[in-house]
Order: sequence, then structure tokens, then C-alpha cells
Amino acid sequence: MNDCENITVNEFYLTPFSTSRINEILIFIGFLFMYLLAVVGNLIIIVLVCVISQLHTPMYFFLCNLSSVDAIYVSTILPKMLSIIFTEDKMISYYGCIIQLYFFIFCGNAENNILACMAYDRYVAVCSPLHYSLIMTRKVCFIVGTSYMTFSAVNSLILTLMISTLSFCYSHKINHVYCDILPLMALSSSDTWSMKMMISMESICVTGTFIFILTSYIRIISTVVKIRTSSGQLKAFSSCSSHIITVLLFFGPCIFMYLIPESENSKDQGKILSMLYVAVVPMLNPFVYSLRNKEVLGAARKMATIIWNRIVNFSKNFI
Repeated sequence: MNDCENITVNEFYLTPFSTSRINEILIFIGFLFMYLLAVVGNLIIIVLVCVISQLHTPMYFFLCNLSSVDAIYVSTILPKMLSIIFTEDKMISYYGCIIQLYFFIFCGNAENNILACMAYDRYVAVCSPLHYSLIMTRKVCFIVGTSYMTFSAVNSLILTLMISTLSFCYSHKINHVYCDILPLMALSSSDTWSMKMMISMESICVTGTFIFILTSYIRIISTVVKIRTSSGQLKAFSSCSSHIITVLLFFGPCIFMYLIPESENSKDQGKILSMLYVAVVPMLNPFVYSLRNKEVLGAARKMATIIWNRIVNFSKNFI
């Protein structure tokens, strides 16, 4: 056992989807398209919220946070996966794996907390509209945002340090698309009891957050139903539907991945499901929040007009 613990790990080998080369090329093109859409779409949301004064509200503050986390999320996972598919070199360095794991956990925790804050924001806006400006102040939003980012960073650091103390003697082949906690624990030759306890606590926290979000939207729906005018109901539902879609897309695969016992037959399914909240959700979020939101569309048109006018003025001065 001592000899095993003294073995220095320098690299791991990831095992993405096992399929033909043609299918790998199609997968590469598909995920490259998702990555570009996710990065560009989320950066546009960040710029709009920062520049357009009409979007300087609590809801869009949290949306800007969500877009920032999503941009980091996809940039942590997809570039390495695309490189593996393109070059067929499945090696990732030990420190590269640990760094990827840290940002993966950080983004997952942060997105979890942001979605809870967005649900509470919509709850206050719909259920207590007269007290909204008193409850959701800029100071409160700043404190809450700083708190969940700090918590996510510290929590991610603790879990990553615990993983870094594990020994990997028998195999360095990670049966996953990226460095994740469960595949690394399955690969380790160390006692992972403390890690399993931590993951159980994490699962309880995630489940608690999901229940909090569901409770918030149940209260919202019960309040909306009591609104007498159909236009008022439509406005309230439209302001919450985007959040509900994102919550379902994010928590559905997470619950299946981490709360349902893993079997040999579910490993390939787990790879596919993990790509839902790592690639698909960050790609869809900008479209969900922009195409269904008149304020964001209006801000996008205003930004486009400003850029176009500056281009025209520059062209006139240049000519």
C-alpha cells in the first residue's frame, strides 16, 4: 500500500464517446458549433446587461452572473474534449485534470445558487410586487452574489483538494468525457469514504436547492392563477417561464447523474447526460432568456443601432 501511495501521477487518459471516426467528426462539428454559440451568446448577454441601463435590475444582474458562469463552464470542458476528438490524443495532465475539476465544480455550484436566487427574485416580483424594490436592492444583490461566488469557490477548492490526495495506482484511464468526481473516485485505489460522505452532503444541498426553487415556482403559479386579467397572467408567466425551462434542463441530468445509483449500462448514458448541463444548457440559456424576453430583445436592438451609427460615423470621417 505504501508503494502504491508513493506512485506519482503525471497524466490521465479520458475516454469520450466510443464510435467510428466519421461519427467522431460529426460529434466534433456539433460540439464546436455548441461551444461557439454558447460563448458568443453568453458574452452578448453580459455586454447587454453591463452597457444598457434598462437592464440594471436584480433579475438581469443574476442573469449576467449566470452567463459569466456558463461561459466559463463550456470553456473548461469543451475545448479539451474537442482537442481529444480532433487529435485522438486522449491524454490530460494531472494538474490539467485537477484544474478542470476545480472549475467544473465551481461552475456547477455557482449555477445552482444563481438559479435559486433567480427563483427567489421572481417569487418576490410576482408575490410581493409592492415590496420588491425594498427587498431586492443593489446592496442585497451584491452581497448575495459575492456570497454564493465565495461559497462556490471555497467548496470547489475543498473537494478538489480531497481528490488530489487520492492515489491512482492501477489505472489512469478515466471513463468519462472530462475530469469529474465520480469517475476519479472509481479510479482511485484509496479509501474514498470521506469523499462519499461529502458527495452525499452535496447531493442533499442540491436537492434542497431544487426543492426551494420548485416551492418558489409553486407559490408563483398559485399567485398568478389568482390574477383576474388574462394579460396579467400572461405577463407573470412569461417572466418566469424562461427560468423554469433552465431549471429543468440543468437539474434533470444532475439528479440522474448524482442521485441515482450508477450501473455499468448507465455509464455511456451518463456521458451523454453530462453533456446536457455542460454544453447544451449554457448554449440554450442566451436564447431562452433573449428570444422570450422583450427587454433583452429591445436592448439588443438598441446596442445594434449604437454600433451601426458608430460604424457609419467612422466611415464618414474616414472617407
